Amino acid sequence: MKNRQQGGIVSGLIKFILTLAFVFVIVCAAGFFYAKYEYERPGPASETAIVLVKPGMGSGEIATLLEEKGLIRSDKYFRAAVRLQKLGGQLQAGEFEIPAEASLQEIIDILVEGNSILYSVTVPEGRTTKQVLALVTANEVLKGEITIEPAEGDLLPETYAFTRGETRNAVIERMMEAHDEVLDRLWQTRADDLPFDTKEEAVILASIVEKETALPEERPQVASVFVNRLRKGMRLQSDPTIIYGLTGGEPLGRGLRVSELRRETPYNTYIIRGLPPTPIANPGEASLAAVLNPADTDYLYFVADGTGGHAFAANLRDHNRNVAKWRAIEAERGSQ
Repeated sequence: MKNRQQGGIVSGLIKFILTLAFVFVIVCAAGFFYAKYEYERPGPASETAIVLVKPGMGSGEIATLLEEKGLIRSDKYFRAAVRLQKLGGQLQAGEFEIPAEASLQEIIDILVEGNSILYSVTVPEGRTTKQVLALVTANEVLKGEITIEPAEGDLLPETYAFTRGETRNAVIERMMEAHDEVLDRLWQTRADDLPFDTKEEAVILASIVEKETALPEERPQVASVFVNRLRKGMRLQSDPTIIYGLTGGEPLGRGLRVSELRRETPYNTYIIRGLPPTPIANPGEASLAAVLNPADTDYLYFVADGTGGHAFAANLRDHNRNVAKWRAIEAERGSQ
């Protein structure tokens, strides 16, 4: 009798334990599926939103920010998901675009991958350093003052991408590094017997070529004119150098006067021989390449041809004919 009672107690205890275990499994399974549901179901936001995660923000602060913007239903779910996946140290700072109805999983993935919104600033070829610095200063996404002082010709015209909050100095430094990289690479494959010896002189000549023509296909020919003139000891006679000596590279807004052609400045290549003392703008890669490997021509002159390009000549007689044609085109346009 006693053994039967003990057996009944043990059997009941086992059933109770099994029941508890079953309930526990059911509760855990329900909890798992509910958590998975909350993790994967579409979020509450009806529109795409921009979120700025500042450097140093912890997962708790990020969770609060997301809840305040209506991107998640509860900061508790976000914190729990980050904690369970041990992603607290992997959430990136930056400015992120969160799509409408993004799930908790999608939002966490975006913050972990760190694909921050990119902005850009484009530096056109032929701008002076002063003009480039003004362009970067005016960009409201960048921060900080420009405290570095790049020289004329030290910046590479290009499009530069950056994220919100990057410093202006950092962008300018990248422009300088890009310039050095391109110049060093092109210098290694320069033509033989160029009439200049240094990279700095190459940049000066490239800046003149840059200002003389906007047509990429013409740059090697324009470069050949100046290279040929330097070889023969002829003056370069480039109008943009005169303008730089007068305005520092700002547009003159009119044609050059005879008195200005005769005005003595270090940049007046109608008066000085050889290259001016500094570049007159920031040349692009194509102009740098053109002066380091100019076209093989005997050209010594060029003048506008009325189509946006130039007519080239190897002697003064042919050049004067090209000039006469250009004057006729100017006169015809003036009469219309």
